[in-house]
Amino acid sequence: MWIKYNPNPTGRNVGDCAVRAIAVALNIDWEDAYAMIVENGYAMGDMPSADSVWGAVLRQNGFYRKAIPNTCPDCYTAEDFCRDNPYGIFVLAFGGHVATVVNGDLYDSWNSSQMIPIYVWYRKE
Repeated sequence: MWIKYNPNPTGRNVGDCAVRAIAVALNIDWEDAYAMIVENGYAMGDMPSADSVWGAVLRQNGFYRKAIPNTCPDCYTAEDFCRDNPYGIFVLAFGGHVATVVNGDLYDSWNSSQMIPIYVWYRKE
């Protein structure tokens, strides 16, 4: 189920999906997630929006990345992923967008449940 989630301190929806996703995945506030990503971007010499930059924040916090199985590449949606993963914390990457799933619920500032995920970040529990 989609849950509207926008921790941006001004309530804006400003292309900060990686910040929102990391905030909910790590259970931290938007400002701390933003600072972590920006610090990584500075250290890596890349933009904070780069997958490698925000992905490194997840990796540094115990997450692993894997591809979504290619059994139905055009029909397996975020909603399907949520149904198949009722427990755990996952960050779904869609190619230009990311959102977090917590215990089967999709947290995002808009309903991205029909998007097709490409890969997932997960934490081994």
